[in-house]
Amino acid sequence: MMIEVAGVTKRYGERAAVDGIGFSVSRGEILGFLGPNGAGKTTTMRILTGYVPPTSGTARVAGFDVQEHPIEAKRRIGYLPEHPPLYTDMLVRPFLGFVATIRGVPRKDINARVDRAIERCGLAPVAGRLIGNLSKGFQQRVGLAQAILHEPDVLILDEPTVGLDPSQIRDIRQLIKSFAGAHTVILSTHILAEVTMTCNRVLIINEGRIAADETLEQLAARGGKTRRIALRLARPGDGVEGAIRAIPGVLSVIREGAQDGAFVVETEGTRDAREAIAQAAVTHGWGLLEMRPITLSLEDIFIRIIQGGEEAA
Repeated sequence: MMIEVAGVTKRYGERAAVDGIGFSVSRGEILGFLGPNGAGKTTTMRILTGYVPPTSGTARVAGFDVQEHPIEAKRRIGYLPEHPPLYTDMLVRPFLGFVATIRGVPRKDINARVDRAIERCGLAPVAGRLIGNLSKGFQQRVGLAQAILHEPDVLILDEPTVGLDPSQIRDIRQLIKSFAGAHTVILSTHILAEVTMTCNRVLIINEGRIAADETLEQLAARGGKTRRIALRLARPGDGVEGAIRAIPGVLSVIREGAQDGAFVVETEGTRDAREAIAQAAVTHGWGLLEMRPITLSLEDIFIRIIQGGEEAA
């Protein structure tokens, strides 16, 4: 494993920013580290990169404990924080050469490493320009280039597309995907689309704890654990919710908004309650106008997980 986190907790006074989290990432994998703002993503990234010590627990990168062997661990990490560490009054190429030097790249290899980073990150058209005069998208590319100069085993990217326009976001996502195989990548974000377009596995963190750790296919399959049915009745009586809830396999009944007679019925994924619901509508004279299945999107599933509606796998 390239990354191993075990029982990591970070407390600030009485508040736990992360609370006993653990996960591992294999070589060449792109892991989406997903959660709402304030969930503990950035704290975890800072612990992994050695910027913040954990209160308890261990974090290893390429086999090196980031606290016991910080220099060896950091040599194997390329880090792009949410706000890239750029010198805006420098030209792109000299800046990358400067970063390569302080990262310990051998002098004889610096030009080749800079050339390769410029090529991989699509910076050739702006290599001779001031960083401060570049668009946000190109500045982010420079940030990615500085992270890969020393050819690290692990790339840790914190909110890499924040503030970019749709075209820039697409380009950065494609660039990150191109890193797979050569690097192990952790992509920290609060944007679900970022994960679905870039990663092959997602780890969801909420309130400092791991809420899910699954492939995208496994996450999507959670939609099959329950079924939701949109129901519209012409003459719903006062006891309609209770009557539907009493049907075997029905988990919940929710009245939808201000629309009269509209309900969402949640049922067990292994049982199809539609026939029983239709029979109840006839028996009680509710007047069945519509009954259709509702497909859970990944966004629905993500929201249910962070709101506590799904248990961690």
